[in-house]
Amino acid sequence: MIQLQTEIEGKRAYFGAVRDIFHSHGCSFCSNFDYDQGKFDALLWRDGGESIYLRVPIYVLDGALDHTSALVEFGTPFVIKHVVNIGLDHDENSFITGTTGLDQFQTPLDNDDYIYDKSRWTKAGEEAIQQVYSSINGFLVS
Repeated sequence: MIQLQTEIEGKRAYFGAVRDIFHSHGCSFCSNFDYDQGKFDALLWRDGGESIYLRVPIYVLDGALDHTSALVEFGTPFVIKHVVNIGLDHDENSFITGTTGLDQFQTPLDNDDYIYDKSRWTKAGEEAIQQVYSSINGFLVS
């Protein structure tokens, strides 16, 4: 994981005002969220089962994250590498999973794999954040 030093950290905005802007910059709001925190993710690179993501955590200061009027604060953005198994799943549950379809996703091999060429991904993440920040700057609240 590479933590990024950007202007967005600590800034506040209404969730509904910035969600679509993040989306227009290739950032998706992760459906796995709590009502008091969540994250935006953007895919920076993928090759086979390896993916490098930009992740921007958000924390609810007022309201609940399932409402557009929730006031959120941006946490420290970071770059993370995720490795998944794209081959066959040969564990004890693979037969049941394959025949019943109860589990369509395999357990990741590594949720936070080592990132090579850190300067490249630091720069890519910071540039992506700067583009988003420039677009949401008019929607920030004090």
